[in-house]
Amino acid sequence: MRSIRLALAALLLNACAMQPQAPEEPAIADAVPGAASETPPARSAATRPVPPPAVFEGERHEIKGRRAELPRIDRTARVDDVWQRIRDGFAIPDLDNALVREKTRYYAARPEYMQRIVDRSRLYLYHIVEEIEKRGMPTELALLPMVESAFNPMAYSRAHASGLWQFIPGTGRRFELEQNWWYDGRRDIVESTNAALDYLTKLYEMHGDWQLALASYNWGENAVARAIAKNQAAGLPTDYASLPMPAETRHYIPKLQALKNIIANPEPFGITLGPIPNQPYFATITKLRDIDVQLAARLAEMPVAEFIALNPGFSRPIIRAQMTPRIVLPADKVDVFHENLSALGDKSLVSWKSYHPKEGETFESIAKKHGIMVGQLKEVNGIAAPSKQVPRLLVVPTKADSAIGASTVTKLRGSISSPLSTPDRALRLYVHSPNIPSRHQNHCSTGSSLTTPSPPSPS
Repeated sequence: MRSIRLALAALLLNACAMQPQAPEEPAIADAVPGAASETPPARSAATRPVPPPAVFEGERHEIKGRRAELPRIDRTARVDDVWQRIRDGFAIPDLDNALVREKTRYYAARPEYMQRIVDRSRLYLYHIVEEIEKRGMPTELALLPMVESAFNPMAYSRAHASGLWQFIPGTGRRFELEQNWWYDGRRDIVESTNAALDYLTKLYEMHGDWQLALASYNWGENAVARAIAKNQAAGLPTDYASLPMPAETRHYIPKLQALKNIIANPEPFGITLGPIPNQPYFATITKLRDIDVQLAARLAEMPVAEFIALNPGFSRPIIRAQMTPRIVLPADKVDVFHENLSALGDKSLVSWKSYHPKEGETFESIAKKHGIMVGQLKEVNGIAAPSKQVPRLLVVPTKADSAIGASTVTKLRGSISSPLSTPDRALRLYVHSPNIPSRHQNHCSTGSSLTTPSPPSPS
């Protein structure tokens, strides 16, 4: 019995000697409702060490050349063809409706007409695409002059819209396109392109939609805004397809879409798009002297018609430096132009001068005074043959034997028949020359091209 009591006492003493274990401090996450379930259970202080991974002791083979076999795409690399550059920048949502299919069939059925447009565009597309990409705009817009003017810089509409981008006088002035007796910035390739892209940017910022911006460019932003407000008031959609608009505007974007479809994949339509080098076609000269148009072309060693195609803003046979921001020449003609110009030294570069008629003078007396025929005097100044009213300003030859129109107008008077705006009639005088191939000759009538008359536009 005594031994049993001693054993119990030993057990009690041993229990008293053991310290109570402190409770584990709760995790911070437990203070957040619902966080306890996301907290993993505490790991035991005594963790079993993880053995290191086994060392691979098999046969080793080094693989060479795999990286070279994989195709590598450099998205920053410039393509060699402007057409591909345009395709890569398409960003306006596509239209696919009956009108688009109708316009696509129309253009595809006229490959010769399309080819003329494409050939004319080669002079201007690199510059236009450059300006579009600088502004981060969709490259479909580079095709818009195909719709507006068939890339004819001398196009002139019944609404008095002029140039590649078809600015009417008022809109041209809003976007600082100078329009005076000597020069029309609406026809200037550089100036009109800047103005058109500025206008399209403004329209896109107004609507946040390129189709509505294009409709506004054709119809006018106020007209589109009124159509949107009318649909909003009626609880109707306000996208391009839902707005009421004139037939011309309804057909406008389908035309652009049809051209986009053809440019994107021309082969099925029988259209050949020769590559356009992805480099500047032309350069500009801004330090100018007064100079005859024909002399400027000769100094650049190029036909007058090709000079005019790059400088269609000039309205008279003389380039007035004070009125003109620049001369545009093919990039490979700039050096020879400067060399030939330098060879002339300080000699006068003009054979025309401005003349302010005195009170009582007539066309007959002015023509006789300056040794020029009355018809030639009227022609170079863009004055209709029957007119008797003498304007306050004329251009006349500095001397009779240097008159640009003296030899060419007489020979070609029979071919000049289409009534045009005053600047276009004057410009036509020095585009016509017996030294210019016939494929360049054009009366610049409304809707015609720089080569041959264009077919009616799809309506």
